[in-house]
Amino acid sequence: MTGTFRIALAGLGHVGGGVAQILLTRGQELAQRAGRKLQLVAVCARDRAKPRRTDISHLPWIEEPVSLAQTNADLVVEVIGGQGQPALGLIEASLQAQKAVVTANKALLAYHGARLAALAEKEGVPLRFEAAAAGGIPIVKGLRQSLITYGIDAIRGILNGTCNYILTQMEATGRSFAEVLAEAQARGFAEADPELDVGGGDTAHKLALLSALAFGVPPDMEAIRIQGIRHISRADIAFAKEFSYRIKLLGIARKTPSGLDQRVQPALVRLGTPLADVDSVFNAVVAHAGAAGPFTFEGRGAGEEPTTSAVISDIVDIARGESGPAFGRPAKDLHSLPAAPPEAHPCPHYLRFDVRDLPGVLAEIAGHLARENVSIESMIQRGRRPGEPVAIVMVTHHCPETNVMRALEAINASDMVLGPPCMIPIEAS
Repeated sequence: MTGTFRIALAGLGHVGGGVAQILLTRGQELAQRAGRKLQLVAVCARDRAKPRRTDISHLPWIEEPVSLAQTNADLVVEVIGGQGQPALGLIEASLQAQKAVVTANKALLAYHGARLAALAEKEGVPLRFEAAAAGGIPIVKGLRQSLITYGIDAIRGILNGTCNYILTQMEATGRSFAEVLAEAQARGFAEADPELDVGGGDTAHKLALLSALAFGVPPDMEAIRIQGIRHISRADIAFAKEFSYRIKLLGIARKTPSGLDQRVQPALVRLGTPLADVDSVFNAVVAHAGAAGPFTFEGRGAGEEPTTSAVISDIVDIARGESGPAFGRPAKDLHSLPAAPPEAHPCPHYLRFDVRDLPGVLAEIAGHLARENVSIESMIQRGRRPGEPVAIVMVTHHCPETNVMRALEAINASDMVLGPPCMIPIEAS
């Protein structure tokens, strides 16, 4: 490839500002990597008057994002965010104008990714999104290019730094979810409205993209079962540690004989395994690549620098001529797989019951579990305070989730059980 490679940039927030700064200050080194000069030729953001850390006064300012598609740029970078307009219109217009697109917009791709991938192929231009899943971790490129020989059996990942920070701090300090969430918001690790993070939606966006890359399915949010971490108590975290586990919010996608299992859920992972050792705001993904074995990718999953790094990596790849389908397969070959039923992946389960300390309560719980063929591997029951609330905590042997749910429904009807039982699946190492 020869000649200057021209770039237009939509969004000048933390990530967009970082991209502009790198393009304007490290041009010579990037040109060596790309094989030609990279030139920022136009920018667009909501507030033109806002002070910027890098001087962009010499660059053409475009008022409407979609108008970047009409500039002389070869590639458009979208870091505006949001699953709708104006980001969607900008990407569509840019692809239709036969301009390559790099985006960090996980939500948009989770809902529109298959259609945009088809449009990019129709127009003969690349669409890249390394920054949209796990920030600076090169998992998108790994699944698209590196781990293709034997196929992927499963992906399990810590994909949201906010949730991982909250769970790590709850364990380290013994504080409640609400207390740690407030601290995370004060430190800028959580949004003022944290629901997208703690409710599991952000992890689901990323999982939809990783599933598409790994299994050749279109991104489909409707196919993902989603559960957040609001119900996780400090007692659960402490009991999990006694059983030699830690609680993590995982995005999981795996093939089963009856279909594709995609879920976002808290899970217990054994101490000393790769996912258990990931602390604070860090992310990690374990990809089980068939006969090649498991591969672990770990690093900073969000923030200005790692996300900027991923965007620049995509720009350089495209500038030196790398292309190919967005999801590693032609868009026409992305086909949905049946959703695996809940019983498709038997696993151990952590169970916690808050009960009245009365004779017969343990026997009643064990009886309901036995009737559903749920076998108990180990148990913790503390103290002797007749008539007062106590916790009974169990870890089961492998069993289908549906069996456990039926047993819990019966147990919850007992007047000796105080509140709904807690059930958390246990993921193998």
